[in-house]
Amino acid sequence: MTIAETLLDPFDIEVPMTRRILGAIPDDHPGYKPHEKSMALGRLAMHVATLPALGNLILTTSELDAATAKFPDATFVSRDHALREFDTRAAELRALLAAATDADLQQPWKFGVGDFVFSNNTRACSLQHMVLGHLIHHRAQLGVYLRLLDLPVPGVYGPSADDKIGV
Repeated sequence: MTIAETLLDPFDIEVPMTRRILGAIPDDHPGYKPHEKSMALGRLAMHVATLPALGNLILTTSELDAATAKFPDATFVSRDHALREFDTRAAELRALLAAATDADLQQPWKFGVGDFVFSNNTRACSLQHMVLGHLIHHRAQLGVYLRLLDLPVPGVYGPSADDKIGV
C-alpha cells in the first residue's frame, strides 16, 4: 500500500462526515460565538470549508509562511456557499493526493510565521496532522456550536442524540 493510499482511506471517511456537519450550519447565525474568544460560527464554517486548500499547498509547495501567505476568503455567505467551497477544495486535494508518489509525500514541508517554525515534517505527516486532524478538530467545534444553538447535530462516527436510529 502506498503512502497516498494510507492517507486516502481516512480522507474518504472524514470528508463526508465533515460535509454533513457543514450541511447543518444555519444561514441565520453566522456571528454566533459561544465565548468572546471563540471564532464566529460563519467564520469557523468557512475555515473548515477551505481547510483542504492547505492540503493542496502541502502537496504543491515546500513551505508556507503564514505571515506572507494568501489564504482563502473566510467570509460566510451561506451554507450552500460553504458546501460548494468544501466540495471543490476537497476534490482538488483528493486528486492531488491520489497522484502523489511515496517520494513526493516523504519530502519535508515547513510551516511557520516568519522565523517561528510550527512544523517541519514530511508532507504525509503534515497532511495527517494539519489537514485531517485540523479538520476533525474544527468539525467537532461546529457540532458544539450547533448543540448550543439547540439545532440538530448530525451523527459523525455513529448516530447523534438527534438521529432517529431504531425508533
